[in-house]
Amino acid sequence: MLGRTMLNGPLLTVHETAEKLKVKESTIRSWIKDKKLRAIKFGREWRITSNDLEAFLNQNANL
Repeated sequence: MLGRTMLNGPLLTVHETAEKLKVKESTIRSWIKDKKLRAIKFGREWRITSNDLEAFLNQNANL
């Protein structure tokens, strides 16, 4: 079970997430590996929910 993950909206690929944040795909994969960014693995590919991306951005925002 995915726990508190809410699947509202599309799942983003590593490529789409990297484009959105203007970083390299390897950076996104590193954040996933380091458990900084939550992701769901489908086969060999990772997917990121919009909610998890928003939570990641909120946790890492300079206020």
